[in-house]
Amino acid sequence: MTDAGRKGLGEQVGEKITPDSSKSTTDKITENVTGAGDKAMEKIQPKEEKSTTQKLTDTGRSGADDAQNQGKTMTESAKETLSGAAQSASDTLNQAADAIKGNTGAK
Repeated sequence: MTDAGRKGLGEQVGEKITPDSSKSTTDKITENVTGAGDKAMEKIQPKEEKSTTQKLTDTGRSGADDAQNQGKTMTESAKETLSGAAQSASDTLNQAADAIKGNTGAK
């Protein structure tokens, strides 16, 4: 059983496995608001006061949140790498074009 004012594991899993495409706007807003409140309570409520079920639920969500954040970090890193590679290729082509113009006297 979860602690008062907290989301249960079943509710959290149900929200995660239900595709967003089948949720109404109201459902999405409700999930975001109650999820934010639950995450805040996770941080505020001392571990000694949490039930065993709530401790397990919080630990599972914390791990999922870490994995999600790490995935975003990896995606951002990949985007930066690709952006840098594209800029480097563009710079190289511009330098080559400038060198050709310099060698042929074309402007």
